[in-house]
Amino acid sequence: MAQQPSGGSLHLTPFRTLVVAALFGGLAGWFLVVTTNAFDLIPPEVPWTAPIGLILVAALVGVLAYSTHQRIQVRHERMEPQRAVAFLVLGKASAVAGALVAGGYLGFALMFLTRLDAAAPRDRVIRSAVAIVAGIVLCVMGLLLERACKVPTEPDEGADGGEGDDLEA
Repeated sequence: MAQQPSGGSLHLTPFRTLVVAALFGGLAGWFLVVTTNAFDLIPPEVPWTAPIGLILVAALVGVLAYSTHQRIQVRHERMEPQRAVAFLVLGKASAVAGALVAGGYLGFALMFLTRLDAAAPRDRVIRSAVAIVAGIVLCVMGLLLERACKVPTEPDEGADGGEGDDLEA
């Protein structure tokens, strides 16, 4: 006989996870500049499509977070479990990816802060700064989507309903 899967719960993405992702991203951005300089290469330019793409993805995740919040938290409608889990995974992935990207562009931009008098380093810093903000926005939108997937507790469960940061899956 096959066992029935028990209802589990997931925790919201811890702040520590986002900090670690940002640190790894920052190290990667720093390492990219150091490596290109070590081989006497020119560090890559930051195209405007990078922050624009991040902003578009963040906007899509934000719209999804808003509609999910309205559906689950405000109107108390049910959602198919597979869809809810997919949204939850998308929220977690967006939060971690946003932190990773923001950290990466921060590490990249910090390497050019001492050379702002030249046009190319200044452009790298400006575009990286926009990408950092876009990465932070993506992280926040991912966290909002993750929280929108939280199943509200029933009124009769309120006495010992738990920690308040569990997500049912």
